[in-house]
Amino acid sequence: MTSPTALCAGRVAVVTGAGRGLGRAHALALAAEGARVVVNDLGVDLDGSGAGTGPAQRVVEEIRASGGEAVAHSGDIATTDGAASLVATALDSFGRLDTLVNNAGFLRDRMLVNLDEDDWDAVMRVHLKGHFLPLKHAAAHWRAEARAGRLPEARVVNTSSGAGLSGSVGQGNYSAAKAGIVGLTLVAAAEMGRYGVQVNAIAPAARTRMTEQTFAESMAAPEDGGFDAMAPENVSPLVVWLGSAASAGVTGRVFEAEAGRITVMEGWRPGPTVDKGARWSPAEAGAAAAELLAASETPQPVYGAR
Repeated sequence: MTSPTALCAGRVAVVTGAGRGLGRAHALALAAEGARVVVNDLGVDLDGSGAGTGPAQRVVEEIRASGGEAVAHSGDIATTDGAASLVATALDSFGRLDTLVNNAGFLRDRMLVNLDEDDWDAVMRVHLKGHFLPLKHAAAHWRAEARAGRLPEARVVNTSSGAGLSGSVGQGNYSAAKAGIVGLTLVAAAEMGRYGVQVNAIAPAARTRMTEQTFAESMAAPEDGGFDAMAPENVSPLVVWLGSAASAGVTGRVFEAEAGRITVMEGWRPGPTVDKGARWSPAEAGAAAAELLAASETPQPVYGAR
């Protein structure tokens, strides 16, 4: 039986892409802190092909075996019907929805000149549209609750990436989608605050199906039994806190989470500036830009750059 002092006691959480990796870790961690969980997973392969109910159901069984409550949802959350049924599953199963963790995604990595349009569209669809539609339907529910006089303590945790914040060689589609998720997070936080909804994003680094092949050496578990820095479970405590009422007042923020480190990201801010007070000539604009660049901070390297 869950302790009434557990961080998420009484809350209902939805986690997309929760059949494996980070999503599974988040679902288990939320359940351990008292949340009743809707475990969404389409059961696709690493590139988005195929489908199956097995991964979601296995996580549900893990949660139930530990004394928690959970149900599976295997709908495609990048469709209107799938996203609507995701929210409906939470309401029909548990009578409420408090936390949405958008996590689902897959990779189709190519260098830009080799990146097919279908691979661009598929990755943008699962990551960006797969964030937008669940967020839209959850937000509509929470707005209705607020207008009915039942102001929620609702939380959304979106999943960006270091690739979305700094770029990543060979991942133009993935980087663009993850950068878009940051923009979506900022807009949703601004729009939904009046309805009791907080929206934040994380940029995690952990060992998952999407990283253990590309970054095999750096993602490997230690052989000596020491701290497993790349275990996905290291990211989940921050997700649980952001998804709980304890994070009151935190919205529109982006956090990097890796191993034992949590970083508040400080994004686009005005740096050095100059104002002529009149139109520049191209040569003048170039000279001014060069001076500003010399006075600015050096940007972080693109992930994977050689």
